[in-house]
Amino acid sequence: MEQKLLQLLQTCKNVKELKQTHLQILINGLQDHSFIVPKLVTISSDLISLDYAINVFRNSCSPNVIAHNTVIKCFIGKSHKDSLRTYNQMRTSLISPNSFTFTFLLRSFESVEALEDGSSVHCHIVKFGFNSSVFVQNKLLDFYAKCGSLDLACKVFEELPQRDVVSWNTMIGAYMASGKIESAIGLFESMPQRNIVTWNSVVAGLSKTGIMELARSVFERMPERNEISWNSMISGYIRIGDVKTAKSIFNQMPQKSVVSWTAMISGYTTIGDLELARRTFDQMPVKNVVSWNAMIACYVHNHMFDQALSLFRHMLINGECKPDQTTLISVVSACTHLGSLEHGTWIDSYIKKNKFDLLNPLGNALIDMFAKCGDIKNAKAVFDHMTKRCIITWTTMVSGLAVNGQCREALALYDRMCLEGIKPDDVIFIAVLSACTHGGLVEEGKSVFDQMVYEFGIKPRIEHYGCMVDLLGRAGRLEEAVRLRESMHVEPNAVIWAILLSACKIHGNEILLESVTKRFLIENLQILAI
Repeated sequence: MEQKLLQLLQTCKNVKELKQTHLQILINGLQDHSFIVPKLVTISSDLISLDYAINVFRNSCSPNVIAHNTVIKCFIGKSHKDSLRTYNQMRTSLISPNSFTFTFLLRSFESVEALEDGSSVHCHIVKFGFNSSVFVQNKLLDFYAKCGSLDLACKVFEELPQRDVVSWNTMIGAYMASGKIESAIGLFESMPQRNIVTWNSVVAGLSKTGIMELARSVFERMPERNEISWNSMISGYIRIGDVKTAKSIFNQMPQKSVVSWTAMISGYTTIGDLELARRTFDQMPVKNVVSWNAMIACYVHNHMFDQALSLFRHMLINGECKPDQTTLISVVSACTHLGSLEHGTWIDSYIKKNKFDLLNPLGNALIDMFAKCGDIKNAKAVFDHMTKRCIITWTTMVSGLAVNGQCREALALYDRMCLEGIKPDDVIFIAVLSACTHGGLVEEGKSVFDQMVYEFGIKPRIEHYGCMVDLLGRAGRLEEAVRLRESMHVEPNAVIWAILLSACKIHGNEILLESVTKRFLIENLQILAI
């Protein structure tokens, strides 16, 4: 029965099948089986949720080391604190860890925030005698490297009782990531043996830092090359703007991949050669969604918005690749620049029909498009539909309300954001102050400005001062506007001077107009003298 249920678990494709199999496990009293529990935990995490998987684990009377390792593995990329908690429970239960316990733990700790906990695990690695395991030590070396602790990574490397090619590759990668190019090359040259990963690590690292002469030298020495080797060189030359050499490398490739073709499209985009970009795209034997995205983005980047929409339609008709979030963001951006509400509304319908998640970048793009096209109702609908909102989402919506004349609503939305505990940044204050300016909300604007400076400790930028001077100037509070300009910690730009002079003229204050004009001339003559 155990074998049969294990086979059933392996073949589960959806939640219904998994729950039926889980029921069979319970009916047969196998919820504590040493092989079934880890498999059930893994598949539950994949098909249902992590919480469901944890409940399976907790309902097991005596989970073994494999079950604990499986739960720790489920926390990779999610919560290093939970993985550590599971490890501590394991030790409390007097279950001895194995090499997989520590490698899974360290994989869940790959962030600067987890450095202290990772160092504690390092002590346990030594305590349990795994400091002689090259498998565990390589993972420890990788952990310190990814946390940016180069000194600790070096210490682990130097103390390794034996090193394999993975140890050397990890240390070279750590040096490259930290910008220690000479150390990386020195280690590379002293390696007893190298594999393709070693060569690619050095070529890719040099290419990313733009040291193409040295990258080319290492590339030419390679005993064998694969797709990664060629693509690293192509991307490196494109990164420094040398598309001609990138094309030469591309032409030499024995087998060109989709990544290689797409890299060339991106290269031609950066130098504005749309004709060659499109020719390369059309010549591709096989395209994926990234290729289509690169070409559509190429048109958007070069302000050819109609062509971007035309290519998107062709992508849908072609049917080989389905658009993704990146495709739709570019297309929505094209609609925004064209001011085409008709196209934008159709894209919105396509998103709804195909049940795309409104992730922040796509949702923000839709809000911006609808607001700039004057359809604030749909902009609000998108905003309300978004389950998660970042500061850019709130800023876009506040700005959208303001430009559509709903200035008090913009201010109310900002207040709602603060009540929800989201900390404002300097950019949203520009949007809020602009709303106050457009709506003539002088006292509100002054209050927001003070809140920005004194409550949130944000130093005003020239744009914040510009909004405030404009707000006070429009309201005829010219003396206040002048005093604010005099108190600025940055030099006023031409826009602020123009706002002040215009406000003085509009409100007929000849004396202040003369005074501001003199001050403007004096300050600008001093700048010219310098």
